[in-house]
Amino acid sequence: MNKSCHDCFLNKCSKKENLLQKKQCYKFNVLDWLSNIQTPFEYQKYDIVEIKFKNDRKEFFLNQEKIFLDQGDIVTVETKSGIGYDIGVVYLTGELVKLQIRNKTVNFKKIYRKSTYKEINIWKSFKKKETKTLFIAKKLAKNLNLFMKISDIEYQGDGKKAVFYYTAENRIDFRKLIKEFALYFRTHIEMRQIGYRQEAAKIGGIGSCGRELCCTTWLKNFKSVTTNSARYQQLSINIKKLTGQCSKLKCCLNYELDAYLDAIKDFPDFNRKIYTEKGIAKCMKIDVFKQKIWFSYIKKPNTWFRIKVKKIKEILEKNRITPPLEELSTINTTIQKTELRFKDISI
Repeated sequence: MNKSCHDCFLNKCSKKENLLQKKQCYKFNVLDWLSNIQTPFEYQKYDIVEIKFKNDRKEFFLNQEKIFLDQGDIVTVETKSGIGYDIGVVYLTGELVKLQIRNKTVNFKKIYRKSTYKEINIWKSFKKKETKTLFIAKKLAKNLNLFMKISDIEYQGDGKKAVFYYTAENRIDFRKLIKEFALYFRTHIEMRQIGYRQEAAKIGGIGSCGRELCCTTWLKNFKSVTTNSARYQQLSINIKKLTGQCSKLKCCLNYELDAYLDAIKDFPDFNRKIYTEKGIAKCMKIDVFKQKIWFSYIKKPNTWFRIKVKKIKEILEKNRITPPLEELSTINTTIQKTELRFKDISI
């Protein structure tokens, strides 16, 4: 997402010439807070650099030539296939990259140089073609009656290769499609299948929280998300609200899950029932933050009683007949809410 930095408004931005833009420069989502801190004892700067390409694609490269690079510089790098070169934008440098790859094994490609004006112009000309190429590619796939969805197209920096990202439920035989693509676009074609979460990351968008999608900005590893994540956090199982733009459960359901699991450890078993003089009561709901549990009689499920966790533990440990919930709740007033009657027992 391109935005103006503070120096752009002061006409002091040094990245305008590098990016060949008249008004704006690239402002990234990650703050390199170690970039302006000088390392002690003449320690050499870390040689691995994180480069960002189109949308969510980011890769690590080796700065073997010790080129001075800053966040936002456009560089020419080596490709995985060894065909031609690719162009990306410096996303992260220095010690933060060292922290990013500490648990990864990566075969690093090289950074050749800072991109020249000619290379940048070629790169931008192919980026403009991507939208038109995507429209034509979808039309060709439809004519061949292939059950696949071409989500995005990314040209290599020199235009010698184009990667077609697609999603499909079943295995697709696209040998005829590749031949038509090669004849029509006159470049090396690579078909790459992605999942629905990766598709949302490449297309991008705004989430229900009002911010840009996590998978587009910073999220790299997609962990499995189940409805148990919502149940532990006492969220209503509403599929429309719990699913993201990828039609899968939102990744953010896992962000606070560990905190809820630690808090629930202090709660008694929710399946255990309380035996009173007025009948049997079962757990209906829990309040993790206030450390309280809602109970109701099996015969009167519309009346709920809120009791502290400490008191529930005492009742279950004694394993004896306790005073009825109605007598315990005479101190407090009844709270009316829709069809349910709530009673607070602050003991």
